Amino acid sequence: MQDFCLFLKSMCYGCIMTDKTYSGFVAIIGPTNAGKSTLLNQIMGQKVSIVSHKVQTTRTRLRAVKMVGDKQLIFVDTPGVFKPSRRLDRAMVAAAMDAVSDADAILLLVDAQKGITETIRALAEKIKDRPNIFVALNKVDAIAKLDLLPMVAELNQMAPWSEIFMVSALKNDGVEKMLKSLADVMPQSPYLFDTVDAPDVPDELYLAELTREKIYKYIHQELPYHINVVTERVDVDDEGVLDIYQKIAVRNDGHKKIVVGRGGAQLKQIGTAARHDIQDQWGVNARLHLFVRVEPDWEEKAENYIDQGLEFGK
Repeated sequence: MQDFCLFLKSMCYGCIMTDKTYSGFVAIIGPTNAGKSTLLNQIMGQKVSIVSHKVQTTRTRLRAVKMVGDKQLIFVDTPGVFKPSRRLDRAMVAAAMDAVSDADAILLLVDAQKGITETIRALAEKIKDRPNIFVALNKVDAIAKLDLLPMVAELNQMAPWSEIFMVSALKNDGVEKMLKSLADVMPQSPYLFDTVDAPDVPDELYLAELTREKIYKYIHQELPYHINVVTERVDVDDEGVLDIYQKIAVRNDGHKKIVVGRGGAQLKQIGTAARHDIQDQWGVNARLHLFVRVEPDWEEKAENYIDQGLEFGK
């Protein structure tokens, strides 16, 4: 009897040692302002990617690790796909398509309010031969159900989707079901990251993105996309307070005046909001030091692309 018990224990031990693990990448792609960043933030339960009503807000590929049961999903939030007209645009679109080529599953996000656009059709054509392709119709809470049926019918004609989800990223409707389906197609693999839900974003980039989000929030239409935020240095004092020094690069003196505002009021508003967000997200005390500099050619400098995880292309 004792020998039999030992045999059972050894069998159980062998089972534990051979447990399978699953881990893979999920690329979230779609047009600008489809809600990709909102969806990723909802999935993670925290801000990973900045959100703005301004189109083309997300510039770089941001990764976030999400455990769904014992399966690890590494989400990649990509820049929105649009027709590029300048070097930065081309780098952003290239980053999005590169993420697709490396992904184990692809989630095409469609803004149900805008319907099936030419960009959606072009993206579907690019990925239709890939395995594990999914569609999430987002913002369905704002659309009558009868109006969704033609969209679904058209999508079904475009590609052999594994599944089409109806979601509201903002309200977290349909997201859990979507996560379960995505987890089911993850490949058998050792865990590629620690098994905790967490963003995989360099601290300096994350801090810069929070400030850039506030610039878009408060300046709206007055400022074009020719702006960059770089975290130049982070110091910690004896009491554990962070001193964060950031450069806001603009292309001309007119843009600088917009960012600074009358008597520095606009820059103060941006800095206060960004500091509060940093403190809320990280649970620390911080002082944020912002400096606005005119750099007409910042888009032509390779280091500004490398800082954002982009390739300095032509």
